[in-house]
Amino acid sequence: MRQDKQLLLDEVKGQIDDSGTFVIMSYSKLTANTANSFRRGVQKLGGGVEVVRKRVLMKAAEAAGVQLNLADMPGHIGLVFARQADPITVTKYVFDFSKSEGNALAVVGGRFEGKLYTGADVEKLSKLPSKDEMRAQFLSVLEAPMSQTLAVMEAVMSSVIYCLDNKVKLESPENKE
Repeated sequence: MRQDKQLLLDEVKGQIDDSGTFVIMSYSKLTANTANSFRRGVQKLGGGVEVVRKRVLMKAAEAAGVQLNLADMPGHIGLVFARQADPITVTKYVFDFSKSEGNALAVVGGRFEGKLYTGADVEKLSKLPSKDEMRAQFLSVLEAPMSQTLAVMEAVMSSVIYCLDNKVKLESPENKE
């Protein structure tokens, strides 16, 4: 293998090893300007996009211990790595971008937490809430009983005050006349 191809193979293998999570996409309908805006959007989220030849991808994946099926990868192939970002957020961005650009991207598959998924499975995963959304939902579950308890305590306190206020009004000299 030529030295430049070996460097590319090592780079892709390193990214697969470092990230562990990636989305495999087919980008045959993507123009150069659209590809640049897609790449910038993924980078803003903390991810990265790598366009590779299928043979290099197959060898890099094999070297990283990932078994990909070449028959499942039609057209030109690219990888979207999560890197420091939440994988679900990056995956959502891929699907949202594809919809906004007239299905310019097709998700072929992906790898999340060491397991390979088909394109349909990755789409289902993209519809899950992100980590931040799940944290907010969890905190709201924890907060709800406390806020309800506080509302009951406030109601009890205010009812006592209303009772005392009504008693004072009834016993006042103006009401005795």
